[in-house]
Amino acid sequence: MDAWYSDHHLAHHGHSELFGGRLVESFEQPLRAERVLDAFLEANLGLVHTPPDAGLAPILAVHDATYVDFLRGAWDAWRALGRAHPALPMAWHAGMGLAAVRPRHIEGQLGYHSMDAGCAIVAGTWPAAYGSAQCAIAAATALAHGEQPAAFAICRPPGHHATARAMGGYCYLNNAAIAAQLLRSLGRQPRVAVLDIDYHHGNGTQAIFWQRGDVFFASLHADPHDDYPYFSGHAGERGEGDGFGATLNLPLPAGTEAPEYLAALDTALDAVRSSGCTASVVSLGVDTFERDPISRFKLRGEDYAVIGRALQRLPRPVLFVFEGGYATDEIGRNAVAVLQGFEAPG
Repeated sequence: MDAWYSDHHLAHHGHSELFGGRLVESFEQPLRAERVLDAFLEANLGLVHTPPDAGLAPILAVHDATYVDFLRGAWDAWRALGRAHPALPMAWHAGMGLAAVRPRHIEGQLGYHSMDAGCAIVAGTWPAAYGSAQCAIAAATALAHGEQPAAFAICRPPGHHATARAMGGYCYLNNAAIAAQLLRSLGRQPRVAVLDIDYHHGNGTQAIFWQRGDVFFASLHADPHDDYPYFSGHAGERGEGDGFGATLNLPLPAGTEAPEYLAALDTALDAVRSSGCTASVVSLGVDTFERDPISRFKLRGEDYAVIGRALQRLPRPVLFVFEGGYATDEIGRNAVAVLQGFEAPG
């Protein structure tokens, strides 16, 4: 299994977020991807490639062009006001109506294209998000061309909270959705599964494919009654229109340990295998770890190889797209353990 990694993510740093009512240094740091890269190389699972520039077309197949233009120009617009600190929204249009008019002012645009205050923009944000998406694009392209049965995109920033037109939860471009769309089109796959095993519900991925039946989205995650993103991920959410029945949510309570988690994973895998999908994308978050600083599941290090072995049941080819995980001392070991379990002899 080869991996794709871009060092452009290193420029996305020094940003802040609102956490517990305070402005703090973001938990989403460059060290996350560096630790995963180091662990992948140490495990000698495969080669690490720098992704070629595939341009905006695969991104625009998922994201609204106005939103992409906003991301590309937000920092320059912010700096034009004489501001050097990270850009964060101060107003959101939630509750003001879905038909809110997009403001001209950058402060208004930040709120219009945001769902929370977890996505500060700094000088390196667009190059990092673009490079992260290119990792997913390159890995998906390799799978679509039949170069290997599985691949790993070391994406940072993560992506599964980003919707077609909004950022949130550290996510700017939805790498998993971009990859799934590419597998559908370039790989001519009739139906693709996206399995999200991050601690937090992949609300952005769900929203993007909500009305589509050609992408089956399954997610096990923290109960949104009690955890981020709060407004998405309930068990009753099943899709709409052509997408009805193509969404499966398995919310789990705080304190969930391996037996309960693995049982839910089996349920998700059964659903994927019954869905008729012929390729899979895994949103690989390891913030389910017991010592993750912003999460409340109780998985241990030894559980991640077991998860990887369970994922052998997925329809192949399989693309792993790195998402969350904030216990930086263990993040690389836990993420790579999933890949090692997946690659282990059956």
